[in-house]
Amino acid sequence: MPSVKNMEKYAELALRTGVNLQKDQLLMINSTIAGAEFTRIVARKAFEMGAKDVHINWGDDELTRMKYEHADQETLSNVPEWQKQQYTYFAEQGAAILSIRSTDPDLLKGIDAGKVAAATKARSEAMSKFRDYTMNDRIQWSIVSIPIPKWAQKIFPDKDEDTAVENLWEQIFSIVRVDREDPIAAWEEHNQTLIKAREYLNTKQYKKLVYKAPGTDLEVALPEGHIWKGGPAKTVKEGVQFNPNMPTEEVFTAPHKYGVNGKVSSTKPLNYGGNVIDKFTLTFQEGKVVDFTAEEGEETLKHLLETDEGSRRLGELALVPHESPISQSGLIFYNTLYDENASCHLALGKAYPNNMTGGSNMSEEELDQNGVNDSLSHVDFMMGSGELDIDGVLADGTEEPVMRKGSWAISFE
Repeated sequence: MPSVKNMEKYAELALRTGVNLQKDQLLMINSTIAGAEFTRIVARKAFEMGAKDVHINWGDDELTRMKYEHADQETLSNVPEWQKQQYTYFAEQGAAILSIRSTDPDLLKGIDAGKVAAATKARSEAMSKFRDYTMNDRIQWSIVSIPIPKWAQKIFPDKDEDTAVENLWEQIFSIVRVDREDPIAAWEEHNQTLIKAREYLNTKQYKKLVYKAPGTDLEVALPEGHIWKGGPAKTVKEGVQFNPNMPTEEVFTAPHKYGVNGKVSSTKPLNYGGNVIDKFTLTFQEGKVVDFTAEEGEETLKHLLETDEGSRRLGELALVPHESPISQSGLIFYNTLYDENASCHLALGKAYPNNMTGGSNMSEEELDQNGVNDSLSHVDFMMGSGELDIDGVLADGTEEPVMRKGSWAISFE
């Protein structure tokens, strides 16, 4: 097990830099019983920081798997009204939301993909109102991860359970800067780097980006008035700064939902719905996926693309330098929070409305008119590598390098 000191530092980082918990603010934590020890440390620190109350939603992988094995599709697709109201209640109360993720990547392997897809869609529909709060920065929210044996041994298959978990803790502490003398100060410095990158790209206002790599030849148009984000966010009303993802190495924006053409190949496995999708390709025409292949998890990918009309279009493009700490670890984490910060990635499904100037106040029709995608899903997949080149095309047609061999080709100083 990791040292108590490092777990305390990690908990404090999640509360101060992640959700930036305020005095007398409510805190809702989503966690699993496998992470109970760390979750209790977070809760105690939250109360010590002056939290008004701490509410914890517990989950359990074994019970989740059991339900999928025995319940029918109708039951799995039923989200109780009280669960919807619970999330909406805490959002309306201005609570900070911290998710502590620790899930087996193969949790639902062998389960009927149709059951998983139906349950995932139903939950997305049920959480749509709550998702508006998070995707428009109306509340503080953050996601962190902690090891569990099955996840750790997926990453380190040649290690025994205890050693694998210990190794994963070490990787997490290093990647999220907990191993620094002052992790909070280290994050402040890191955030400044991401702010410089997003400000540079916002000044450029490229009309489109052109991606080229083995298996990838893709053009992605960008909406007029798009906004690059990355690093810290701020709540729209109170202006409280928070970091939605820990770790984070990306700057990202919304692509034009009707302006994506070409083919893209994945470079890392995608863990989705308790299953792994790997070595897959997507072919786009006028923004829509018109063909796809996958060596592993093709049926799961098919159900993802069939979630709704918007799930076949892109809602995010993110730029991540190949030399990011996650990439340099040389590991595949089978966890999107980590793997997406190892390489450039795209997301199928809903776009963040605040990636568009005035987008948070636009109707669905106005967002569509501006090329901003809507969907019940938002699924990031990794397509970057040390072989990826990206060019930016300016309004006058001038092309300039943005990335070469997976690294920035531009200076933000």
